[in-house]
Amino acid sequence: MTGNEKLVSTLAETCIDFVVANTIPELAEKMNRLTGDSSVQFQNLEEEIFHWDSMIGRGKKFHNDDQLRRLDQLRNYAGDRFRTCKPQKILDREALPLIAIREFILTRKSLGGIETDLESRVLYRNGKVIPGLYAIGEAAGFGGGGIHGKGSLEGTFLGSCIVTARVAARSITGKSV
Repeated sequence: MTGNEKLVSTLAETCIDFVVANTIPELAEKMNRLTGDSSVQFQNLEEEIFHWDSMIGRGKKFHNDDQLRRLDQLRNYAGDRFRTCKPQKILDREALPLIAIREFILTRKSLGGIETDLESRVLYRNGKVIPGLYAIGEAAGFGGGGIHGKGSLEGTFLGSCIVTARVAARSITGKSV
């Protein structure tokens, strides 16, 4: 393993939201044990990892994943090249172990706005849902929402606007968006 082995070891021992494994099935099993359900499907995780690794294997010219394109773009500037890891295959033996970190979206402020539930449905003052009415982004008070931490400024609200829009779309369609 390259990187900070001491940090990985410390986090694996002390942080309940940090999972370390050497194989995809083991990682999926540990992730499911952490969440207490079976929402992480080994086959889906394996498929995503193989997809990523195959794109890396085809070379930069064929990076059609938005994350890879952004990493490539960042690394074009010398100053960012030192701060940004070169894309590599997840299952590269030198990159092991596999690590998963459970994250939670936290909010630290609300800008006011329309009261909604966790599905972006607008609520009456008595807390009941107004059928068919949804609010997202700044209208729902999540223009900032703390999703970007302490550095949240008006220009960084797009991320939380996108998150609430996806939640609303999922609620409306009943499908993962």
